[in-house]
Amino acid sequence: MKVALAKQMHDIDKSAVEEYGLPELSLMESAGHRVFEATKNILGGVGKKSICVLAGSGNNGGDALAAARYLSNAGARVKIFLLGEKDHRTASLNVQMRILRGMGVELQQLDSDRAWERLQVTLRFSDAVVDGLLGTGFNGQIRPSALRLIRLVNAAKKITVAIDIPSGVDSDTGEVGEAALQADCTVALGLPKIGHYICPGASYAGKIIVDNIGIPSELLNEEIHQTLIDDELALTFLPARPKDSHKGTCGKILIVAGSRGMTGAASLAAMSAMKVGAGLVTLATPESLNPIYEVKLTEVMTAPLDEIKTGIIGGDKAAEKILNLSEKVDAILIGCGLGRERETGELVKKIISTVDKPLILDADAIYPFNGNAEELKVCKQIPILTPHLGELSALLNIPIEKLRPTLVPEVRRAAQAFRAIIVAKCETTIIGYPNGEIFISPLGNSAMATGGCGDVLAGTIAGLMKQTPFAPLTGVWLQGTAGNLAAQDKAEGLIASDVMEKLPEAIKKLRAIGYQNS
Repeated sequence: MKVALAKQMHDIDKSAVEEYGLPELSLMESAGHRVFEATKNILGGVGKKSICVLAGSGNNGGDALAAARYLSNAGARVKIFLLGEKDHRTASLNVQMRILRGMGVELQQLDSDRAWERLQVTLRFSDAVVDGLLGTGFNGQIRPSALRLIRLVNAAKKITVAIDIPSGVDSDTGEVGEAALQADCTVALGLPKIGHYICPGASYAGKIIVDNIGIPSELLNEEIHQTLIDDELALTFLPARPKDSHKGTCGKILIVAGSRGMTGAASLAAMSAMKVGAGLVTLATPESLNPIYEVKLTEVMTAPLDEIKTGIIGGDKAAEKILNLSEKVDAILIGCGLGRERETGELVKKIISTVDKPLILDADAIYPFNGNAEELKVCKQIPILTPHLGELSALLNIPIEKLRPTLVPEVRRAAQAFRAIIVAKCETTIIGYPNGEIFISPLGNSAMATGGCGDVLAGTIAGLMKQTPFAPLTGVWLQGTAGNLAAQDKAEGLIASDVMEKLPEAIKKLRAIGYQNS
């Protein structure tokens, strides 16, 4: 499924009307009915329920009024409050108003103290609120009247269904200004929007329901370069393993990782590669730490490396051994818990400029390129980078507070400029490819905000490199799904190894989806 920017969705709506002859009111009717259904489902029925409907002056407000009619016809007690200049109302919204007045449904313009008092009383006794105030057209400061209304609704703490996007959230960035309406459910019209998945906006959206509202599918699949990683897409990721497979054909992976105090990162990465089906995994690690891994990692081979000091690798001898090992493998992961000594960074740069194998760079292997990401172009093959938001901020030399609201365009720009696949980890994972394509994964949960989950992801991607050409996307889906499975058992007590242990179950779930759809 594609993920749209506001302008892209506006253009799609316009094409549906002008090129396909689909009346705007028809789209509004479909939107209103879907919002009605979502409200009915979340309340377990709307008969005799009190619903407060909020409508702005645009077509988002028109969608809300259409929903109000369906709610009223189903037996709900509906009260509608209108905000915005009367002269700014769209033609389709005015049609919906005339129909509702003919039905005797109450509409109240919020243009007096008395009207605001009536709203407060209505909110107090409402079972739910429908938000049709601002929609995807919002991208700036909230007007005082809208801000007041949003704060009143949030204070009332009623079940709230937002139309397209919660009012106050920028649909292109997820940014929120002074306030945004807190929704329990958001009905995304046509396509989901980036702001549904990037915080802080994502934290206001609640459950996201996507409905095409009758827009021709050809329009929804046009030249949009953001794609949601959903189950339908995931089915294309991991082909069935051939019957004649053996350990040499399922992926020989070299992992260069670990340092004093950071042995867990290397272990998690190595075992995650094994858990997703890699045939042979070799962990190259500081010589003094090798005995730890010999005991801890039963199925993983180890290769001790020369140290510049206890527990830290660097220098020509270590580099030479890594280069020799790389000749016999299918992919190389570098960086998990590797350390940030100058000599270690120099070793990383030497390795990536020399080897002609697929590379995954995580954490401490990204650090040497901070502020100098152009140097990544020396890689002989397109590298895969797996930074969290702080690491990406340092790499691109952009403060986090400026990076977050521009995350999608910055990941796209960086992937193109540095010829790399960038897997940017935050509450939503954003994967950027050098051709400008962006993939968005909403999988995962806040319980995964714990040390080591990034190492699990890096190892997962590495372990898949021989098995699928879509290793970054597959790895993100599997790790996010494994995290959700682990959270069902562990909640906030989840640790990274819990996610790692659920990777085989995540693969089974992916296979089961394919079986159900076959």
